[in-house]
Amino acid sequence: MKTAAEVGGSAAAPAASESFSVSYRYYVLFVLFLGYIVNVMDRGVLAAVLENIKRDFALTDTQIGFLGSMPFAFFYSILGVPIAALADRTIRKNVLAAAIVLWSAATAACGFAPNFYWLVTTRALTGVGEAGGSPPSHSLISDYFTRSQRATALSIYALGVPVGQMIGNALGGRFNDIFGWRETFFLIGAPGVVVGLLVWATVREPPRGLSENDVKKTGDAPAFWTAVKFLSSYASFAHMCLAAGLHSVVWYAGSQLNNVFFQRSHGMTATQAGDVVALMAIVGAAGTLLGGMFSDKLSARKNDRRWYMWVPGIATLIMVPFQFVAYLTNELHITITSFCIMIVLASMFFGPSFAVAQGLGTLRTRAVATSLLLLVQTLVGMGLGPLIAGILSDRLKPVVGDLQSMRWALAMIGVVNLWAAAHYFIGARSIRKDWARTEELNKAVPA
Repeated sequence: MKTAAEVGGSAAAPAASESFSVSYRYYVLFVLFLGYIVNVMDRGVLAAVLENIKRDFALTDTQIGFLGSMPFAFFYSILGVPIAALADRTIRKNVLAAAIVLWSAATAACGFAPNFYWLVTTRALTGVGEAGGSPPSHSLISDYFTRSQRATALSIYALGVPVGQMIGNALGGRFNDIFGWRETFFLIGAPGVVVGLLVWATVREPPRGLSENDVKKTGDAPAFWTAVKFLSSYASFAHMCLAAGLHSVVWYAGSQLNNVFFQRSHGMTATQAGDVVALMAIVGAAGTLLGGMFSDKLSARKNDRRWYMWVPGIATLIMVPFQFVAYLTNELHITITSFCIMIVLASMFFGPSFAVAQGLGTLRTRAVATSLLLLVQTLVGMGLGPLIAGILSDRLKPVVGDLQSMRWALAMIGVVNLWAAAHYFIGARSIRKDWARTEELNKAVPA
């Protein structure tokens, strides 16, 4: 077993005592939330313009599926771990600010694309920048908010996903129809530079372990591979990452290709499809918030941390039949109703999964814990989800036709949620023991 010094940190001097007002803590949460909004906007704007890019460059569904998945996912997931290790050793808010500026500039550069390969490259650079987004943000939130508030705070932060999707799809569709897809990338990417400067100028770096009521000291970050080995030793952490990754196969397939689905299967324009997807994103915000609140409240009320796995597991399982109805019915009102229920349930995994990563990570391995979760979630989910859906769509075209193949591909990929739910339930078996061990390691860090 690793010692407290090896995993929680060495016997370095504790950070200077510092306190922050409640209003400032929530201000920081709001600024980090803004950062996540532009993160998701820049990541998701591609979905709003894919059909136009496909026509301009004469691409296949497999190619647009690849463009919406692997270039971004590979660099985002692989570089997220070393960037998180850097955040665990340095000033986290500076890492975050630089990352926001980089991914925003890369998004704007997509508008200069003369061909498919330029888009692949700039999407890869967007992934490089966004790799430095969530890990330092999660670590900062964990120091600003106590354990009993953390899943809720992380769920509020995670609301950046539906809000970013809403803004990205609503504005992306309109900008695409009014100005064209190239100008859309410019207009969506530019605001992020301002947000990055706001993080750098106004967010203060808190002492590590500040929110731990019974932990008043913290040491140096452990060696990178020591942190990875420690977190990987927890069965609950491994199953949670696999569950989130598999669920994200379905999540990212839909988030990248739902706009295409509504344009093809329901005859919508880019603006109309963008508005519908934006509406779904706002509905999904309820699920994101409820997932964290339910997990926190049920865990506290029952004194049982298995609820951090059970809440997303149950939601992931229940959403499967609604996914088939949403994609396969021809009645738009039934599609919209089923989508609303499906997206609420699909969004409930964010807060609990992030809270598990922060709860199982020690004080100086929390950014690495988030990065490992995002590595699996992004490499498996975003890397494979849209690509598999695109391949399925191309294979199904001779059978169901060009306009219907995407709806069948997105419906079929929904069965992966059954596999995801199984990992949440299996991981719940050991989470209480693993979480308790981390708390003991945090307490044992020498002063």
